[in-house]
Amino acid sequence: MGRYNRRDARVVEWGGLENRCARQGTQGSNPCLSAIPPINLPFYYSHLKTPPKIVSLAFIFGRMSKKKIVILGPAFPYRGGNSLFISHLYHALTEKFEITLFNYKLLYPSFLFPGTTQYDQSNTALMKAPNKRIINSINPFNWIYVASRINALKPDLIVFDWWHPFFGPCHFFISSFLQKRFKDKILFITENFVSHEGNFIDKALTRIGLSNASSFLCLSAIVEKELQELNHRKKVFRSELPVYDCYEMEKSDELRIRQSMGYSPEDKILLFFGYVRKYKGLDILLKALPALVKEDPSIRILVAGEFYDEQDYYLKLISDSGHADKVKVVNKFISNEEVGNYYGISDLVILPYRSATQSGILNVAYGFLKPVLITDVGGLAEFVDEDKTGVIVKPESPDEIVRGVKRFFALKESTDFTSYIRKRVGSNSFNSISSLFEEITESSHS
Repeated sequence: MGRYNRRDARVVEWGGLENRCARQGTQGSNPCLSAIPPINLPFYYSHLKTPPKIVSLAFIFGRMSKKKIVILGPAFPYRGGNSLFISHLYHALTEKFEITLFNYKLLYPSFLFPGTTQYDQSNTALMKAPNKRIINSINPFNWIYVASRINALKPDLIVFDWWHPFFGPCHFFISSFLQKRFKDKILFITENFVSHEGNFIDKALTRIGLSNASSFLCLSAIVEKELQELNHRKKVFRSELPVYDCYEMEKSDELRIRQSMGYSPEDKILLFFGYVRKYKGLDILLKALPALVKEDPSIRILVAGEFYDEQDYYLKLISDSGHADKVKVVNKFISNEEVGNYYGISDLVILPYRSATQSGILNVAYGFLKPVLITDVGGLAEFVDEDKTGVIVKPESPDEIVRGVKRFFALKESTDFTSYIRKRVGSNSFNSISSLFEEITESSHS
């Protein structure tokens, strides 16, 4: 009876796969196999009509090496920054991990959503990530079902995307219904710790929603500090939002687009982009308008985004300024194919926020290599190299906005903002997010 040569044998297959590695005298391309000793397999096969063939462990390990990660978060067809972030995360991890993305089939009940629609109605979908729409944010029976789907997949890591206390009950019960063996494999990505307009109820829901986390991944220093104070025994990892360079605009189109929007090449365009809520401080920028125009009559303010607050308040500020002709308001969700038009023609992107942790608007600006003016609130300032990628001013002050804009245009004469932004983009820690997730999955098994 024959026996396989122990120099070649790795795994015996009783069938028809070819052993390329045995024929080529190698263990395959997987470097981890070099540490595996030859295996003597005492299988006897003289009674078989078809002799067994040897299969390299490179083949087996290639099929088994990827760890499984389940992500729970919004993705296409939902619109907005959270969906865009999750799609970027999926694509950043999929090379090293087997990713299953569970999306929402009901995100917000319509009566709670302040905008016109929760769905991305763009003609061009960006960074679409394959997903299964199975989560209902308000149905407890659904939460049991979602947990059972996760349990069945036997993942190495379960990732919840956290950004609003509304999802506290949903995330708490799904994570509670997970099997005991997964309790140390629950990661919460905390884009915000408590919502920007949070109250006592929001804080209570946040504590409930995050209570089953075994570790956290935060995207700014301020959130990291808040998490460590509340959950000092749990591991907190750090990264940041990716640079959103997925939008397109040809540089040669800038003059044409300016003209189509009623701007001249000499106009200095200050862009306020994204949905309008009180914490984003658009009113502060508009109150600075008279002084801005006094300093430089070529200043223009372009507001592009859907109003979640009452628009009349802001329109009155514009009217009362005496410079309504210097402001253009586009009150709608800006589709993917239009985003480049607004960023592309702007000279400076303004973020006059009253509060913030990090901002996708800032990272879209960097994607277009556009400098920013930000207020020194929350975690915003840690993402701006002062006087290099943008200007930092004190919050809630129209005078500070005026000072910052004046400083920017003075610096522009001698500062290569584009080069500094490129350098900042290259050092973005999201670029190494897959390596960080390798560390996170290893720590969850230790």
